[in-house]
Amino acid sequence: MCVLRGQRRINLKQWLGRTFLLVSCFLLGACSTGAYLWQASTGHLKVLAAAEPITDLLEEPDLPDELRTQLQYVQRIRAFSVEALALPDNRSYRSYADLKRPYVVWNVVGAPVDSLTLKTWCFPFTGCISYKGFYAERDARQLADELRAQGLDVAVLGVPAYSTLGFTPDPVLSTFIRYPVGELARLIFHELAHQVVYIADDTAFNESFATAVEELGVQAWLGLVGNEQLLLQYQTFDVRRTAFRSLLADAQADLRAVYAQDGLELEQVLALKQERLEKLRSDYGNLKAGWGGWAGYDRYMNQDLNNAKLAVSGLYTDHVPAFKVLFARCASDFPRFYAAVKKLGGLEPAQRLAIFEALKAREFIDTDLSCSMG
Repeated sequence: MCVLRGQRRINLKQWLGRTFLLVSCFLLGACSTGAYLWQASTGHLKVLAAAEPITDLLEEPDLPDELRTQLQYVQRIRAFSVEALALPDNRSYRSYADLKRPYVVWNVVGAPVDSLTLKTWCFPFTGCISYKGFYAERDARQLADELRAQGLDVAVLGVPAYSTLGFTPDPVLSTFIRYPVGELARLIFHELAHQVVYIADDTAFNESFATAVEELGVQAWLGLVGNEQLLLQYQTFDVRRTAFRSLLADAQADLRAVYAQDGLELEQVLALKQERLEKLRSDYGNLKAGWGGWAGYDRYMNQDLNNAKLAVSGLYTDHVPAFKVLFARCASDFPRFYAAVKKLGGLEPAQRLAIFEALKAREFIDTDLSCSMG
């Protein structure tokens, strides 16, 4: 029995029965091997066991001031997520876990050396997903080495948070609690959005939807009276992020064009790829100089800059403009928007893509999808 502060308790045997398969197969696609299933289920159970109710923590007189302030912001953010964004009113992000490590999991992604198509792993519940996650970095790097030996471009990405889609109460984690407050709100809105809509076999749909919700949500929350200073801080960072994402999107578009060319030998393709990656590094250097040397994306640029990493960045942004147009057509009403997204997710993949393209072009869509007309 793991006893938490206050009256809330977690019985590990009870959690094991509930989450062993759900977390392993649903969250991380863990049904491929016994060892993988074990690390995924026990890893998440350890996260849950470390969680303590935020209300109890705030009563502790010796709680560090910085942590106290951030947890108080979490409470405000969480209340807003329910009242204004219609996100789930459950136990997620109402507790806090100190993991004593920089990331909660490490995701491994891979892609061919001449394509931006990510390798997928297919499992029950999740369908096919474009990553494989590990609670121990050494395990992630072992898989990465195996994939590189197969000739793939590979990246290992530290992940500060994930969603169990409401099957367990996801806690606030030490891996992101010290983020600037706007970023803290953005992350919580993103992960809660996964609990609203999740479509098997379409990582880009799921991540782009959650990104749209996070951006719409943080804009609304920071627009509240009293958040003016937080808004200024967030805007400074968001301008930089938008510019950086634009660099990545341009590189992705250019590489897709290279990979689509007929008649090129693999050596020619790889030479053009290397050329474009060097241009991306140069462009980033120029962008960074305009930021006065702020180095927030140096780690991203210096480690595993390849097809796998570039393809992942697209998963989070490709359909965001379309989702935002749909939100506007739903009169900026979150419940109506979520209902329309659920209908959209029920369509065949080709239909979804056609609607995304029409929405981005702000064209009329002749379907029974709620909020899609006009």
